[in-house]
Amino acid sequence: MRMSKLYMPTLREVPSEAEIPSHKLLLRGGMIRKLVSGVYSYLPLGYRVIRKIENIVREEMDNAGSQELLMSAIQPKEIWESSGRWDNFGPEMFKLKDRNIREFCLGPTHEEYFTSLIRDEIKSYKQLPLNLYQIQTKYRDEKRPRFGLIRAREFIMKDAYSFDRDVEGMEKSYQDMWKAYERIFTRLKLKYKVVEGDSGAMGGNQSHEFMAMSEVGESLVAYCDNCDYAATDEKATVVYNVERTEEDMKDMEKVPTPNTTTIEDLVDFFHIDKSNFGKALVYKIGGEPVVAIIPGDRELNETKLCNYLKVPEHELELADEKTIEKISGAAKGFTGPVGLKEDVKILVDSRITHMRNIIVGGNETDYHLKNVNFGRDFTGEVVEDLLLIDKGDICPKCGKTLLLDRGIEVGNIFQLGTKYSDSLKATYLDENGKEQPIVMGSYGVGVSRSMAAIVEQYHDENGIIWPLVVAPYHVIITIINVKNEEQRELGERIYKELKDRGLEVLLDDRNERAGVKFNDRDLIGIPIRITVGKRANENIVEYSLREDGINEDIPVEAIGDKIEEKFKKEGLTI
Repeated sequence: MRMSKLYMPTLREVPSEAEIPSHKLLLRGGMIRKLVSGVYSYLPLGYRVIRKIENIVREEMDNAGSQELLMSAIQPKEIWESSGRWDNFGPEMFKLKDRNIREFCLGPTHEEYFTSLIRDEIKSYKQLPLNLYQIQTKYRDEKRPRFGLIRAREFIMKDAYSFDRDVEGMEKSYQDMWKAYERIFTRLKLKYKVVEGDSGAMGGNQSHEFMAMSEVGESLVAYCDNCDYAATDEKATVVYNVERTEEDMKDMEKVPTPNTTTIEDLVDFFHIDKSNFGKALVYKIGGEPVVAIIPGDRELNETKLCNYLKVPEHELELADEKTIEKISGAAKGFTGPVGLKEDVKILVDSRITHMRNIIVGGNETDYHLKNVNFGRDFTGEVVEDLLLIDKGDICPKCGKTLLLDRGIEVGNIFQLGTKYSDSLKATYLDENGKEQPIVMGSYGVGVSRSMAAIVEQYHDENGIIWPLVVAPYHVIITIINVKNEEQRELGERIYKELKDRGLEVLLDDRNERAGVKFNDRDLIGIPIRITVGKRANENIVEYSLREDGINEDIPVEAIGDKIEEKFKKEGLTI
């Protein structure tokens, strides 16, 4: 491709809305453009990367025995009502009506659609197992689209679904997809971890997420270097040791605590550690208040709270001050589990039940209670674990200290079981002619997210550094002075020879200053660079790689060997 003809509207200045490197560089490199918040166009260079990611995904899915199809992004309300997710999926779902007032959604995911598709086609155990996938645009009305392609309202995704006779078959399909995903993300050159994830709105009993490690990742990952334990912060089990189990219960005491509304205020007031307090958090779920009691030195894990209550996260909201005052009789900051004014659901983290003589809100403004004990002074529904993982926590598997890092979720796999086949009545006849529910799995790869994740892991202060396997072009030839006949002719000759060898080549034949050309090629990150300059009359060119920027003068005849060396190093062939 000649750059004089290429639609590549690069930007010199960083767009004001861009917050992270991938967002900035994809915009500046002329690879994407924003239409509205969370909605992007993929321009020629960016779309070439997208197609290469798709092809890797496609090859590995095909190799794993999955079959590609393409379904509509528009889905009728009825199938979502059958699964119970039309209302439960939440405000992220784009909903619309046709001219006949029939309701539809723009698909945020396709479990219902795939299940309804095979429901009328699969009749016998002989037709199972089956694995189908598509690569398609998904739609979610994110409350706060941000980070460019990482949290967008429209995104490209590969979603696959396995259909098996039994749980054993589903588990095999799950492992097959796991291995396929490992091959996909390894080929994409991503540094990733596989972690336990929360199934959330997808349902099912088990899920794992493939996290591309990045300091700008929205997800916090807890993992152990001593064993194979790894989980998202939503899922991670918190091991919290309580040391005061044998302490005698003391008489409860009411203490004036004026203007002490936070844990930090209370620590200063009582001169004791945060772990001696019971923290009360008040939420509203469907308009009804719920009080959660956790140790004062920890944070509540809202995902675990929603999972226990079996409600979607969008239904959970922090209670307003009016609600807090109504149920406690006190201003915000003085709520506790003893003597609430209304009969509300109290959820107690199990660690609270082993603590002795804690301090809690007194349900009276400017007062707290000392020496409060679960069972004697208050009760509630005990929940095994309501806590968010924190620095210094230990591994629930081996007892060593966990490490915390951030990641971008680029893939996920779910064991759905019969959640959707039961609700949509997708069954088959077994060997005995008995009707059985189909057992399902669901598997997603964020294609557009993967592009952003690659840029997050491969860039420097000058621009993107594409791995060869996904680069929009393999080679860029820069002619320093297109008005110089020898330079132009040599550049054209190399361009033709490399294209004839099957390489993807950009020829910078623009009538621009050398500095502009060099800045652009750094920005767009083409891996192999050939510069045709003043030694063109000697058939000598400058060869360099974007990853290291080391320039080397070589004869034109050596270009092929150099490029083959680079391909071989990355495990590719020309």
